[in-house]
Amino acid sequence: MLKTYATLFSLVAFAQDRLKREEKGATAVEYGLMVGLIAVVIIVAVTLLGNRLNGLFNAIANALPGGAPAAP
Repeated sequence: MLKTYATLFSLVAFAQDRLKREEKGATAVEYGLMVGLIAVVIIVAVTLLGNRLNGLFNAIANALPGGAPAAP
């Protein structure tokens, strides 16, 4: 019984310590990592799909009335 009480007490103390701890610095680092990963994904997507999207937009421009291909 005493062992259970000690375990519960240490669990509550650990939870209170985690709740009191300020994590502003860690949060800023996490946001920075997320922004960096998003930038990498955008760069990869533009690199892989750039030519295909350019062709698609040219086809749409040519299909519109009065549309002319853009100068390269």
